[in-house]
Amino acid sequence: MESRPFGERSSSRTAVKQMDDGSPSRRVPGFCSLRCGLAFLLHFCNVSMMSQRACLSLTMVAMVNGTGPQGSPNTSAPEPLDDVKNPVYNWSPQTQGIILSSVTYGMLITQVPVGYLSGIYPVKNMVGSALLLSSLLSLLTPLAAGVGGSAVIACRVAQGLSQGTVLVAQHTVWTKWAPPQERGRLTSLSLSGLMLGPSVALCVTGLICQALGWPMVFYIFGAGGCALSLCWFLLFYDDPEGHPCISPAEKEFIASSLVEQAGSAGKSVPIRAVLKSRPVWAISLGCFAFSWTNHVMFLYLPTFISSKLHVNVRENGLLSALPHLCCWLLGILAGHVSDGFLSRKMLSLLAVRKLFTALGLLLPAVFVVGLLYLGPGFHGTVACLTLASATLGFCVAGMVINPLDIAPRYYGFLKGVTVLIGMTGGLISSTLAGIILNQDPEAAWSAIFFLVAAVNVSSLLFYLVFAAADVQAWAQERQLTRL
Repeated sequence: MESRPFGERSSSRTAVKQMDDGSPSRRVPGFCSLRCGLAFLLHFCNVSMMSQRACLSLTMVAMVNGTGPQGSPNTSAPEPLDDVKNPVYNWSPQTQGIILSSVTYGMLITQVPVGYLSGIYPVKNMVGSALLLSSLLSLLTPLAAGVGGSAVIACRVAQGLSQGTVLVAQHTVWTKWAPPQERGRLTSLSLSGLMLGPSVALCVTGLICQALGWPMVFYIFGAGGCALSLCWFLLFYDDPEGHPCISPAEKEFIASSLVEQAGSAGKSVPIRAVLKSRPVWAISLGCFAFSWTNHVMFLYLPTFISSKLHVNVRENGLLSALPHLCCWLLGILAGHVSDGFLSRKMLSLLAVRKLFTALGLLLPAVFVVGLLYLGPGFHGTVACLTLASATLGFCVAGMVINPLDIAPRYYGFLKGVTVLIGMTGGLISSTLAGIILNQDPEAAWSAIFFLVAAVNVSSLLFYLVFAAADVQAWAQERQLTRL
């Protein structure tokens, strides 16, 4: 590392101390700052990416011959769609499950390599190019569906490769742009787009399917993603030092807050120490449970609503969007509340991470199990489904951001590892759910929801025992002294 003059080091430490003490003279307003604007930009990029991913779970209802029994007393019958605007394919429930989960196969491949490369190569190029590729593949999806189910699977796997790159590489942005005392709110603001995206997609997908046909869903979301990727290339810079629009005060504020944080570029990753770290495994199992639950609710919620509540595709979309919208709100709220706890010193950093992880994993388990004992009531079913998905948003202020606490130098690589393990849970749960539904559609939901509860509770117990929030020894910079 480059040595600093003694006076410069002292002034930097003084600046950090002033920020820790909450000195207003050193603070730059957060909401009107450039870093907050970039968080919003990344938020909308995530909305676009997840809209492209989520729309298939609802268009699948219009793309296939049927997903469950039709007709029920006191419910609105599904309205037939125009076969010209909405081509129909004869895909079995098992094939549908593979198609819905195929995007995860691509995401699995990218996690660790992208996590490592994001600490070396410009994040601007990685995120922008990957978002553009995902958008182009969305535009090609209707053509692939006409070729066959295998072509759709191949298209979705490639889309998973690009979306996995965006998902992991974006975390490295905050190692250079987020002051430590704002990590919760900036991270929750950007990542909450992952939760708003499905809500937006499900709200409008049903309407588009009925008015224009399901192929237009992929064309609209694909075109929107192409436009956002252009905005990303124009507006984002990897480092605050090089951004032409940042104010000198904000640049100094960010630089002084991160002065003692070392980067990992050009440094070897201590892989053996990472694999032996119990806090890393605690986060990984938390991500495993989060993805297990999220994929089941994310991919099969429209199917559950269609089979149990027997609503038309427009109502299905609106009902399926409600949980994701509430999850988006809770995710943003969790980030602000967690930073509030820390700034007021009401709870320790470790207590905050454990609290929000517990809320984000335990509450969904309670609500999905409760769903099985409510009976056929419409309002109770919708309430439980909404709360089961929405309370996952608490995890954003818990184990989702926890890797930045324990290893800021290797944050990108660590996110790649933990997200990889998490995606494995999502892949297993979505594929297994499709198999269970194929065998016994009527009794399948009990098995699926009990598995969700078991995975969440067991992973949470491990996290509560072994989680940490201090920088681990293997992630600290080693000082070498020469005689």
